[in-house]
Amino acid sequence: MGLKITRSDFAQIISHARESSPNECCGLIGGASDGVARTIYRTRNVAANPLVTYEASPADLFAAQRQMRERDEELIAIYHSHPRAKDPEPSATDVRLAYYPSAVYLIVGLGNHEPRLRAFRINEHDGWKAIEYQIVDE
Repeated sequence: MGLKITRSDFAQIISHARESSPNECCGLIGGASDGVARTIYRTRNVAANPLVTYEASPADLFAAQRQMRERDEELIAIYHSHPRAKDPEPSATDVRLAYYPSAVYLIVGLGNHEPRLRAFRINEHDGWKAIEYQIVDE
């Protein structure tokens, strides 16, 4: 299954990362089992040190998961930002806290002139692997 996100969803994720900088942002993406994203769910970063890590607000996670059930969506991706990274990759903490191995993990790097969004499969046993994703029209 390949992840497909619309141009407007891509713009929403980049916007969230920019608004949160210099802190990391985080959120969920709900969609269909075929990997097509439908809804971006922003979550508040409640990490003790949001400059270098993220922890989604439990209340926001619960609300997003409830809305996904109501909309017949699955959790297909999780995103967060590395505000100072030019070529973002999962950190050791990202790998350790990757609790949803079936989800695609997206990381936004804001260290370049243009933001860079990369996609990964993360598994605490095997580490991470970069994967491709598609940006599609609405």
